[in-house]
Amino acid sequence: MQSIRDLIFTTVQGNSLEVWLIAISAFLVMFVTLTLIRNRLGARLRALALKTENTLDDAVVEAFLKTKWIFMAYVAVWFGSQWLVLSASITEVLNGGLIFLLIIQAAIWGTIIIGELVKHFVRLQVEGESTQIATTTALTFVGKLVLWSLALLLLLENMNFDVSALVASLGVGGIAVALAAQNILGDLFASLSILFDKPFVVGDFIIVDDLPGTVEKVGLKTTRVRSLFGEQLVFSNNDLLSSRIKNYKRMEERRVVFTLGVTYQTRAEKLELIPDMVKKIIEEQDRVRFDRSHFKGYGDFALLFETVYWVTEPDYTVYMDIQQKINLALFRDFETKGIEFAYPTQTIHLSGRQQVPRAELAS
Repeated sequence: MQSIRDLIFTTVQGNSLEVWLIAISAFLVMFVTLTLIRNRLGARLRALALKTENTLDDAVVEAFLKTKWIFMAYVAVWFGSQWLVLSASITEVLNGGLIFLLIIQAAIWGTIIIGELVKHFVRLQVEGESTQIATTTALTFVGKLVLWSLALLLLLENMNFDVSALVASLGVGGIAVALAAQNILGDLFASLSILFDKPFVVGDFIIVDDLPGTVEKVGLKTTRVRSLFGEQLVFSNNDLLSSRIKNYKRMEERRVVFTLGVTYQTRAEKLELIPDMVKKIIEEQDRVRFDRSHFKGYGDFALLFETVYWVTEPDYTVYMDIQQKINLALFRDFETKGIEFAYPTQTIHLSGRQQVPRAELAS
Protein backbone atom coordinates (compact mmCIF):
# COMPACT_ATOMS: atom_id res chain seq x y z
CA MET A 1 0.00 0.00 0.00
CA GLN A 2 2.85 2.32 0.83
CA SER A 3 4.51 1.61 -2.51
CA ILE A 4 1.36 2.58 -4.47
CA ARG A 5 1.17 5.86 -2.52
CA ASP A 6 4.83 6.54 -3.22
CA LEU A 7 4.27 5.77 -6.89
CA ILE A 8 1.40 8.24 -7.06
CA PHE A 9 3.54 10.99 -5.65
CA THR A 10 6.55 10.13 -7.79
CA THR A 11 7.46 13.10 -9.95
CA VAL A 12 7.76 12.86 -13.73
CA GLN A 13 9.12 15.98 -15.44
CA GLY A 14 8.49 17.91 -12.27
CA ASN A 15 4.89 16.74 -11.84
CA SER A 16 3.66 13.91 -9.66
CA LEU A 17 1.96 10.90 -11.17
CA GLU A 18 -1.26 12.06 -9.54
CA VAL A 19 -1.07 15.37 -11.44
CA TRP A 20 -0.33 13.51 -14.65
CA LEU A 21 -3.42 11.33 -14.12
CA ILE A 22 -5.53 14.45 -13.57
CA ALA A 23 -4.10 16.05 -16.73
CA ILE A 24 -4.77 12.91 -18.79
CA SER A 25 -8.31 12.70 -17.41
CA ALA A 26 -8.87 16.36 -18.30
CA PHE A 27 -7.58 15.66 -21.83
CA LEU A 28 -9.97 12.71 -22.29
CA VAL A 29 -12.96 14.58 -20.86
CA MET A 30 -12.29 17.62 -23.08
CA PHE A 31 -11.77 15.54 -26.23
CA VAL A 32 -14.94 13.50 -25.67
CA THR A 33 -16.89 16.68 -24.85
CA LEU A 34 -15.72 18.49 -28.00
CA THR A 35 -16.52 15.43 -30.12
CA LEU A 36 -20.03 15.17 -28.68
CA ILE A 37 -20.60 18.90 -29.13
CA ARG A 38 -19.53 18.70 -32.77
CA ASN A 39 -21.62 15.63 -33.60
CA ARG A 40 -24.74 15.92 -31.42
CA LEU A 41 -25.10 19.69 -31.30
CA GLY A 42 -24.12 19.99 -34.96
CA ALA A 43 -26.85 17.55 -35.99
CA ARG A 44 -29.50 19.51 -34.07
CA LEU A 45 -28.28 22.82 -35.46
CA ARG A 46 -28.41 21.41 -38.99
CA ALA A 47 -32.04 20.33 -38.48
CA LEU A 48 -32.92 23.83 -37.26
CA ALA A 49 -30.99 25.52 -40.09
CA LEU A 50 -32.85 23.53 -42.72
CA LYS A 51 -36.13 25.01 -41.47
CA THR A 52 -35.01 28.59 -42.13
CA GLU A 53 -34.71 30.42 -45.44
CA ASN A 54 -31.44 32.02 -44.40
CA THR A 55 -28.37 30.52 -46.08
CA LEU A 56 -25.74 31.86 -43.70
CA ASP A 57 -26.83 29.58 -40.84
CA ASP A 58 -26.63 26.53 -43.14
CA ALA A 59 -23.08 27.48 -44.13
CA VAL A 60 -22.03 28.06 -40.50
CA VAL A 61 -23.45 24.70 -39.40
CA GLU A 62 -21.70 22.89 -42.25
CA ALA A 63 -18.42 24.54 -41.27
CA PHE A 64 -18.99 23.60 -37.61
CA LEU A 65 -19.55 19.95 -38.54
CA LYS A 66 -16.27 19.93 -40.50
CA THR A 67 -14.18 20.77 -37.41
CA LYS A 68 -11.05 18.59 -37.63
CA TRP A 69 -10.42 15.97 -34.96
CA ILE A 70 -6.74 16.91 -34.77
CA PHE A 71 -7.75 20.43 -33.75
CA MET A 72 -10.07 19.11 -31.03
CA ALA A 73 -7.35 16.71 -29.83
CA TYR A 74 -4.80 19.51 -29.56
CA VAL A 75 -7.29 21.72 -27.69
CA ALA A 76 -7.80 18.81 -25.28
CA VAL A 77 -4.01 18.42 -24.88
CA TRP A 78 -3.62 22.13 -24.18
CA PHE A 79 -6.50 21.99 -21.71
CA GLY A 80 -4.95 19.02 -19.89
CA SER A 81 -1.55 20.73 -19.76
CA GLN A 82 -3.00 23.48 -17.60
CA TRP A 83 -2.79 21.09 -14.61
CA LEU A 84 0.90 20.53 -15.19
CA VAL A 85 3.86 22.60 -14.15
CA LEU A 86 5.83 23.04 -17.36
CA SER A 87 8.85 25.05 -18.37
CA ALA A 88 8.43 28.39 -20.08
CA SER A 89 9.71 27.03 -23.40
CA ILE A 90 7.25 24.11 -23.43
CA THR A 91 4.38 26.40 -22.47
CA GLU A 92 5.33 28.77 -25.29
CA VAL A 93 5.40 25.88 -27.78
CA LEU A 94 1.99 24.64 -26.63
CA ASN A 95 0.44 28.11 -26.85
CA GLY A 96 2.03 28.72 -30.25
CA GLY A 97 0.75 25.37 -31.52
CA LEU A 98 -2.75 26.21 -30.32
CA ILE A 99 -2.73 29.54 -32.16
CA PHE A 100 -1.29 27.84 -35.25
CA LEU A 101 -4.03 25.19 -35.37
CA LEU A 102 -6.71 27.75 -34.50
CA ILE A 103 -5.73 29.87 -37.52
CA ILE A 104 -5.74 26.80 -39.76
CA GLN A 105 -9.11 25.64 -38.44
CA ALA A 106 -10.57 29.13 -38.82
CA ALA A 107 -9.36 29.20 -42.44
CA ILE A 108 -11.03 25.82 -43.02
CA TRP A 109 -14.27 27.12 -41.51
CA GLY A 110 -14.04 30.24 -43.67
CA THR A 111 -13.37 28.18 -46.79
CA ILE A 112 -16.49 26.09 -46.24
CA ILE A 113 -18.65 29.14 -45.49
CA ILE A 114 -17.36 30.98 -48.57
CA GLY A 115 -18.01 27.96 -50.79
CA GLU A 116 -21.57 27.45 -49.52
CA LEU A 117 -22.49 31.14 -49.73
CA VAL A 118 -21.02 31.55 -53.21
CA LYS A 119 -22.88 28.48 -54.50
CA HIS A 120 -26.15 29.74 -53.07
CA PHE A 121 -25.68 33.29 -54.39
CA VAL A 122 -24.70 32.12 -57.87
CA ARG A 123 -27.61 29.68 -57.93
CA LEU A 124 -29.98 32.58 -57.31
CA GLN A 125 -28.37 34.95 -59.79
CA VAL A 126 -27.21 32.78 -62.67
CA GLU A 127 -29.22 30.68 -65.09
CA GLY A 128 -27.60 27.71 -66.82
CA GLU A 129 -25.70 24.84 -65.20
CA SER A 130 -22.40 25.35 -67.02
CA THR A 131 -22.42 29.05 -66.20
CA GLN A 132 -23.13 28.29 -62.54
CA ILE A 133 -20.19 25.90 -62.34
CA ALA A 134 -17.73 28.31 -63.98
CA THR A 135 -18.83 31.28 -61.90
CA THR A 136 -18.91 29.33 -58.64
CA THR A 137 -15.42 27.99 -59.30
CA ALA A 138 -13.99 31.43 -60.06
CA LEU A 139 -15.55 33.22 -57.11
CA THR A 140 -14.74 30.42 -54.68
CA PHE A 141 -11.12 30.39 -55.86
CA VAL A 142 -10.78 34.15 -55.37
CA GLY A 143 -12.38 33.98 -51.92
CA LYS A 144 -10.18 31.07 -50.81
CA LEU A 145 -7.06 32.77 -52.17
CA VAL A 146 -7.72 35.91 -50.13
CA LEU A 147 -8.64 33.93 -47.02
CA TRP A 148 -5.62 31.63 -47.06
CA SER A 149 -3.28 34.52 -47.89
CA LEU A 150 -4.51 36.28 -44.76
CA ALA A 151 -4.13 33.05 -42.76
CA LEU A 152 -0.56 32.64 -44.02
CA LEU A 153 0.34 36.17 -42.96
CA LEU A 154 -1.12 35.56 -39.50
CA LEU A 155 0.84 32.32 -39.17
CA LEU A 156 4.09 34.01 -40.16
CA GLU A 157 3.46 36.84 -37.73
CA ASN A 158 2.72 34.31 -34.99
CA MET A 159 6.11 32.70 -35.77
CA ASN A 160 7.78 36.11 -35.19
CA PHE A 161 8.49 36.76 -38.88
CA ASP A 162 8.49 40.35 -40.09
CA VAL A 163 5.54 40.33 -42.48
CA SER A 164 5.59 44.05 -43.30
CA ALA A 165 8.30 43.58 -45.95
CA LEU A 166 6.45 40.55 -47.32
CA VAL A 167 3.19 42.50 -47.54
CA ALA A 168 4.98 45.33 -49.37
CA SER A 169 6.56 42.84 -51.79
CA LEU A 170 3.20 41.19 -52.40
CA GLY A 171 1.67 44.58 -53.06
CA VAL A 172 4.28 45.47 -55.67
CA GLY A 173 4.08 42.01 -57.19
CA GLY A 174 0.28 42.19 -57.26
CA ILE A 175 0.40 45.50 -59.13
CA ALA A 176 2.81 44.02 -61.67
CA VAL A 177 0.62 40.95 -62.18
CA ALA A 178 -2.49 43.11 -62.47
CA LEU A 179 -0.87 45.29 -65.14
CA ALA A 180 0.32 42.24 -67.08
CA ALA A 181 -3.08 40.54 -66.91
CA GLN A 182 -5.32 43.60 -67.06
CA ASN A 183 -7.16 42.37 -70.16
CA ILE A 184 -7.90 38.99 -68.58
CA LEU A 185 -8.91 40.61 -65.29
CA GLY A 186 -11.08 43.11 -67.18
CA ASP A 187 -12.92 40.28 -68.92
CA LEU A 188 -13.27 38.41 -65.62
CA PHE A 189 -14.83 41.35 -63.80
CA ALA A 190 -16.99 42.09 -66.84
CA SER A 191 -18.18 38.47 -66.70
CA LEU A 192 -19.16 38.87 -63.06
CA SER A 193 -20.94 42.11 -63.91
CA ILE A 194 -22.91 40.35 -66.66
CA LEU A 195 -23.81 37.43 -64.42
CA PHE A 196 -24.97 39.49 -61.47
CA ASP A 197 -26.34 42.64 -63.14
CA LYS A 198 -28.00 40.53 -65.88
CA PRO A 199 -28.19 42.84 -68.90
CA PHE A 200 -28.95 39.55 -70.64
CA VAL A 201 -29.02 35.84 -69.79
CA VAL A 202 -28.58 32.64 -71.76
CA GLY A 203 -31.40 32.34 -74.31
CA ASP A 204 -31.96 36.08 -74.81
CA PHE A 205 -32.03 37.48 -78.35
CA ILE A 206 -29.70 40.50 -78.44
CA ILE A 207 -28.15 42.83 -80.99
CA VAL A 208 -24.58 43.96 -80.28
CA ASP A 209 -23.94 47.00 -82.47
CA ASP A 210 -25.27 45.54 -85.75
CA LEU A 211 -24.73 41.84 -84.96
CA PRO A 212 -27.91 39.97 -83.89
CA GLY A 213 -28.06 36.57 -82.25
CA THR A 214 -29.14 34.40 -79.32
CA VAL A 215 -26.92 34.15 -76.23
CA GLU A 216 -25.61 30.59 -75.84
CA LYS A 217 -23.03 30.88 -73.05
CA VAL A 218 -21.56 33.49 -70.73
CA GLY A 219 -18.01 32.42 -69.86
CA LEU A 220 -15.34 33.90 -67.64
CA LYS A 221 -13.59 35.63 -70.57
CA THR A 222 -16.00 35.51 -73.53
CA THR A 223 -19.70 35.42 -74.31
CA ARG A 224 -20.89 33.29 -77.22
CA VAL A 225 -23.85 34.26 -79.39
CA ARG A 226 -25.48 32.20 -82.14
CA SER A 227 -26.25 34.53 -85.04
CA LEU A 228 -29.31 34.40 -87.26
CA PHE A 229 -27.15 33.02 -90.08
CA GLY A 230 -25.98 30.07 -88.00
CA GLU A 231 -22.39 30.96 -87.14
CA GLN A 232 -21.22 31.52 -83.56
CA LEU A 233 -20.17 35.02 -82.58
CA VAL A 234 -17.58 35.27 -79.78
CA PHE A 235 -17.39 38.55 -77.86
CA SER A 236 -14.86 39.53 -75.23
CA ASN A 237 -16.85 40.30 -72.08
CA ASN A 238 -15.14 43.64 -71.57
CA ASP A 239 -15.78 44.69 -75.19
CA LEU A 240 -19.35 43.44 -74.94
CA LEU A 241 -20.18 45.68 -71.98
CA SER A 242 -18.59 48.61 -73.82
CA SER A 243 -20.95 48.09 -76.77
CA ARG A 244 -24.56 49.15 -77.23
CA ILE A 245 -26.71 46.08 -76.55
CA LYS A 246 -30.35 45.71 -77.52
CA ASN A 247 -32.12 42.94 -75.61
CA TYR A 248 -35.26 41.94 -77.47
CA LYS A 249 -36.12 39.18 -74.98
CA ARG A 250 -37.00 41.88 -72.44
CA MET A 251 -39.44 43.48 -74.88
CA GLU A 252 -43.03 43.35 -73.60
CA GLU A 253 -44.67 45.20 -76.49
CA ARG A 254 -43.43 46.07 -79.97
CA ARG A 255 -43.88 49.60 -81.32
CA VAL A 256 -44.36 49.63 -85.08
CA VAL A 257 -43.93 52.68 -87.31
CA PHE A 258 -44.58 52.46 -91.01
CA THR A 259 -44.95 55.00 -93.80
CA LEU A 260 -46.92 54.82 -97.03
CA GLY A 261 -47.05 57.25 -99.91
CA VAL A 262 -49.76 58.12 -102.40
CA THR A 263 -49.47 60.06 -105.65
CA TYR A 264 -49.72 63.84 -105.86
CA GLN A 265 -52.69 63.40 -108.18
CA THR A 266 -54.82 62.11 -105.27
CA ARG A 267 -57.75 64.42 -104.53
CA ALA A 268 -57.97 66.16 -101.12
CA GLU A 269 -61.20 64.44 -100.07
CA LYS A 270 -59.55 61.05 -100.58
CA LEU A 271 -56.48 62.12 -98.62
CA GLU A 272 -58.76 62.93 -95.69
CA LEU A 273 -60.10 59.35 -95.74
CA ILE A 274 -56.72 57.62 -95.45
CA PRO A 275 -56.02 58.06 -91.66
CA ASP A 276 -59.45 56.68 -90.74
CA MET A 277 -59.06 53.82 -93.21
CA VAL A 278 -55.71 52.87 -91.69
CA LYS A 279 -57.10 53.16 -88.16
CA LYS A 280 -60.09 50.93 -88.94
CA ILE A 281 -57.89 48.24 -90.51
CA ILE A 282 -55.44 48.19 -87.61
CA GLU A 283 -58.15 48.08 -84.95
CA GLU A 284 -59.64 45.02 -86.64
CA GLN A 285 -56.46 43.04 -85.94
CA ASP A 286 -55.96 40.93 -82.82
CA ARG A 287 -53.22 41.70 -80.28
CA VAL A 288 -52.84 45.26 -81.61
CA ARG A 289 -53.28 48.71 -80.05
CA PHE A 290 -53.66 51.62 -82.45
CA ASP A 291 -51.72 54.79 -81.67
CA ARG A 292 -51.98 57.32 -84.53
CA SER A 293 -52.03 57.88 -88.29
CA HIS A 294 -51.24 61.26 -89.88
CA PHE A 295 -50.56 62.97 -93.17
CA LYS A 296 -46.89 63.45 -92.39
CA GLY A 297 -45.62 65.58 -95.22
CA TYR A 298 -44.67 66.09 -98.85
CA GLY A 299 -42.03 63.79 -100.23
CA ASP A 300 -40.03 64.03 -103.44
CA PHE A 301 -42.58 61.98 -105.37
CA ALA A 302 -45.32 61.10 -102.84
CA LEU A 303 -47.67 62.41 -100.19
CA LEU A 304 -46.49 60.66 -97.02
CA PHE A 305 -48.66 59.17 -94.26
CA GLU A 306 -47.07 57.89 -91.05
CA THR A 307 -48.80 55.32 -88.84
CA VAL A 308 -47.89 54.04 -85.38
CA TYR A 309 -49.38 51.05 -83.57
CA TRP A 310 -48.36 48.58 -80.84
CA VAL A 311 -48.25 44.82 -81.02
CA THR A 312 -49.02 43.51 -77.52
CA GLU A 313 -46.72 40.50 -77.97
CA PRO A 314 -42.95 40.77 -78.53
CA ASP A 315 -42.70 37.83 -80.94
CA TYR A 316 -41.32 38.97 -84.30
CA THR A 317 -43.33 36.44 -86.32
CA VAL A 318 -46.56 37.67 -84.73
CA TYR A 319 -45.65 41.22 -85.71
CA MET A 320 -44.89 40.25 -89.32
CA ASP A 321 -48.18 38.33 -89.63
CA ILE A 322 -50.11 41.37 -88.42
CA GLN A 323 -48.21 43.77 -90.68
CA GLN A 324 -48.89 41.52 -93.66
CA LYS A 325 -52.65 41.55 -92.96
CA ILE A 326 -52.59 45.34 -92.64
CA ASN A 327 -50.70 45.74 -95.93
CA LEU A 328 -53.07 43.46 -97.84
CA ALA A 329 -56.15 45.18 -96.40
CA LEU A 330 -54.74 48.62 -97.28
CA PHE A 331 -53.97 47.49 -100.81
CA ARG A 332 -57.54 46.23 -101.30
CA ASP A 333 -59.16 49.36 -99.79
CA PHE A 334 -56.96 51.73 -101.81
CA GLU A 335 -57.84 49.82 -104.95
CA THR A 336 -61.55 50.10 -104.12
CA LYS A 337 -61.33 53.83 -103.39
CA GLY A 338 -59.20 54.55 -106.44
CA ILE A 339 -56.20 55.74 -104.42
CA GLU A 340 -52.86 55.06 -106.06
CA PHE A 341 -49.66 54.23 -104.22
CA ALA A 342 -46.77 56.42 -105.26
CA TYR A 343 -43.58 55.08 -106.76
CA PRO A 344 -40.35 56.91 -107.62
CA THR A 345 -40.80 59.08 -110.72
CA GLN A 346 -38.71 61.69 -112.48
CA THR A 347 -39.97 64.48 -114.77
CA ILE A 348 -37.57 65.76 -117.47
CA HIS A 349 -38.19 69.01 -119.36
CA LEU A 350 -36.44 69.36 -122.74
CA SER A 351 -36.06 72.74 -124.47
CA GLY A 352 -34.81 73.52 -128.00
CA ARG A 353 -35.81 74.86 -131.41
CA GLN A 354 -38.54 72.27 -131.75
CA GLN A 355 -41.35 71.80 -129.23
CA VAL A 356 -40.66 68.63 -127.23
CA PRO A 357 -43.51 67.22 -125.17
CA ARG A 358 -42.89 66.64 -121.46
CA ALA A 359 -42.03 63.06 -120.67
CA GLU A 360 -42.54 61.30 -117.44
CA LEU A 361 -40.23 58.37 -116.95
CA ALA A 362 -40.60 55.73 -114.30
CA SER A 363 -37.43 54.67 -112.62
